[in-house]
Amino acid sequence: MNVSTAWPLVSDDPQATSQIITAGIIGAGQMGNGIAHVCAQAGIQVVLLDVDQSQLDSAVATISRNLDRQVKRGTLTAGAKDEALALITATTDYAAFADADIVIEAATEREDVKRAIFAMLLPHIKPSCIIASNTSSISITRLAAATDRPDRFIGMHFMNPVPVMKLVEIIRGVATGDAAFEAAMALAERLRKTTAVAEDLPAFILNRVLVTMLNEAVFALQEGVGNVASIDAALRLGANHPMGPLELADFIGLDTCLAVMQVIQEGMSDCKYRPCPLLVKYVEAGWLGRKSGRGFYDYTVTPPRPTR
Repeated sequence: MNVSTAWPLVSDDPQATSQIITAGIIGAGQMGNGIAHVCAQAGIQVVLLDVDQSQLDSAVATISRNLDRQVKRGTLTAGAKDEALALITATTDYAAFADADIVIEAATEREDVKRAIFAMLLPHIKPSCIIASNTSSISITRLAAATDRPDRFIGMHFMNPVPVMKLVEIIRGVATGDAAFEAAMALAERLRKTTAVAEDLPAFILNRVLVTMLNEAVFALQEGVGNVASIDAALRLGANHPMGPLELADFIGLDTCLAVMQVIQEGMSDCKYRPCPLLVKYVEAGWLGRKSGRGFYDYTVTPPRPTR
């Protein structure tokens, strides 16, 4: 595909639809490195930023290993892998975003952290640059209001693991303009993703339904309806889910699940969305799931053993 003819050109008019030649990504964790991976594989120049150089080094190594898996499966050539890696620049300096056509924020799911990031970002990006947040639950309208370009701000919620999962939720804030929306939709298509357009309501579509279900599974565990193994088996075999809800909560991160439930409860002002006290206790204990080695399962043993 000839990118120069297939995509509209960048304009000095901030209302114009942007050609995505360079994408900035903030946060080199699991989500950020996945977004960097798919952008680079699509031929987009990537600037990947994190405050921690060791995290950046780990992210680039992870991307390389994941591309190697694609080569082994025959879905990618060795040459294409090298081309993709060559498109990724890792940095700790926000000034590297000067030429970015879009910057995708993929930091932790805390509004104060995201607002601080936007404050550091804004002096370094051009007027036409779109800002997208990978938030899974926080109001796009509220985040956009913390920037100088609410009309150029949009939600792009990628799924984990990004190179594998096909869905991207696209969320317009109240002030999001048509140009930013169209550019986000076109970028998702270029990344070979399927889009689901969601209203800017707490947790959008996926997490409004999914994390509420996971929270209910924790309530079932707390109340003794079943133990970890039986609850997961019931949903895995009875509802044909690839993972049981407690295993999935561990995979997502119990701190993330808790943060999403808190956003839903606050946004909906409805006690039915209250986080389960057992979920709160696990997070307070530092039992965050796979990433901490212990959650509803103990991952220090093989196979992982239920903790209840």
